[in-house]
Amino acid sequence: MRELGSAARAGLACAAGLAQAASLAWPASGVPLWWLQVLSLAVLAGLQRSTAHPFRAAVLAGLFATAWLCGTFWWLFTSLHTYGGLPAPLAVLAVLGLALFLASYYAIAGGLYVLLAPASRLGAALLFAGLWLLAELARNTLWTGFPWGAGGYAHVDGPLAALARLVGVYGIGFVAALLAMLLASLRATDLRRTTAWLLLGTLAAGLVAASGLRYCALGGCNRPAIAEHAPLDLALLQGNIPQDEKFQVGSGVPTALAWYARQLAAASAALVVAPETALPLLPAQLPPGYLEAIARRYAKGDQAALIGIPLGDMKAGYTNSVLGFAPGQDVPYRYDKHHLVPFGEFIPPLFRWFTEMMDIPLGDFARGPLGQPAFLWRGERIAPNICYEDLFGDEIAAQFRSPEHSPTVLLNLSNIGWFGTGLAIDQHLTISRMRTLEFERPMVRATNTGATAVIDYRGQVTHLLPRATRGVLLAQVQGRSGAVTPFAWWAARWRLVPLWILGAVCLLAGLWARRRPRNHHLKPLA
Repeated sequence: MRELGSAARAGLACAAGLAQAASLAWPASGVPLWWLQVLSLAVLAGLQRSTAHPFRAAVLAGLFATAWLCGTFWWLFTSLHTYGGLPAPLAVLAVLGLALFLASYYAIAGGLYVLLAPASRLGAALLFAGLWLLAELARNTLWTGFPWGAGGYAHVDGPLAALARLVGVYGIGFVAALLAMLLASLRATDLRRTTAWLLLGTLAAGLVAASGLRYCALGGCNRPAIAEHAPLDLALLQGNIPQDEKFQVGSGVPTALAWYARQLAAASAALVVAPETALPLLPAQLPPGYLEAIARRYAKGDQAALIGIPLGDMKAGYTNSVLGFAPGQDVPYRYDKHHLVPFGEFIPPLFRWFTEMMDIPLGDFARGPLGQPAFLWRGERIAPNICYEDLFGDEIAAQFRSPEHSPTVLLNLSNIGWFGTGLAIDQHLTISRMRTLEFERPMVRATNTGATAVIDYRGQVTHLLPRATRGVLLAQVQGRSGAVTPFAWWAARWRLVPLWILGAVCLLAGLWARRRPRNHHLKPLA
């Protein structure tokens, strides 16, 4: 790659970034492609190895990341312009600005790699993977985090998926980056050397071993410490209320109230779930007796319901919440969303002027606490999370500190109608699938427009309702209790600190190797 001109290298970085985006959900099918993620990252790794100047390496990494992130969450334009009313040029600039800001983490990582890279190929690969990991963790954490489209999600169906129960999605991303740099470090002349074939053989053996772990995760190996429960019958409601009408009192609101009331009254399943803000009004704004009728409906018998609804008032503040109704309750169960979406659910400091340019209702919520109690029903401990929250596996892990009280079923209630009916739905389904692999617990999803689905503990979608349709998904979920996964165990105690330490160790090792006296320097690829 050394002989390529600056413009060609920049174009190659952007093309590789777009391929990275496509690996998360292939545009024609919505399916993630793990091999494309590794190959596209290997192109970036090759560009880094063949660049001698840290600033140029930072620019190339920044271009790669900007193209990748724009290609991943371009659908934010739909929410900002189509539904938020922001002028199209400003919406484009907002998406590009967010991508550029987040890409700065990867640009810094790229510059540091060239500045510190040791001569050893394995050392260089570890440094590259460690810096990639730190950039991914920064995107997950800083400024409340916006980790949508992390590279590890592309591996939900690949051999590295077996590592999810051990190290989570960011640990998978670290291993993928390590593989990418090792691939990029191979040269055509290397194929005549024994060491190169040993390296290729090691990589192949590692993938085979990971495939074996994947086989165990899919049920080929018995894990007696896990107890599988009797199936629980579900009715998952997908109202498909158009987003531009959802909060309109003359159209979407009466449609939603009437349709969800009918389904909640008629459902015969043991658990009925309505999605995020299925009832788009505060309780005080609902028709008289509306919520009380639902409470009476589920106060006796053998059925329960979980319903997305905003709660609160001007004085106490507003929350994006879930109410649960079941027989024998003195008061309804309540879950308040903890991790809020910037601009959509809370306004960052100094940005109120930006949100005032858009027509997005209920834009400033209060946060619920981390690790709220689960909803107890039919022997299951059902742990809700709302929409964007299932991106943060380390926060879901807070409920897994004690195996005896950890969730048996995860539940996501979403409304991503803000983003259209395209790849955002596929990407979000993949994110939920990764959470099931990390915790080995099934995930139930009830959404407004899709994907309403049931995912088993192996990450496999067992029931799915067509997107952009109004209907009820009748399904079953089988909860699991007992031992927790290694990832759940350590993330419950230390969040993502062990991965931060791993990235820092790789960085310090690069510094140490760079300071050691040596007789040769890393040469760019020919």
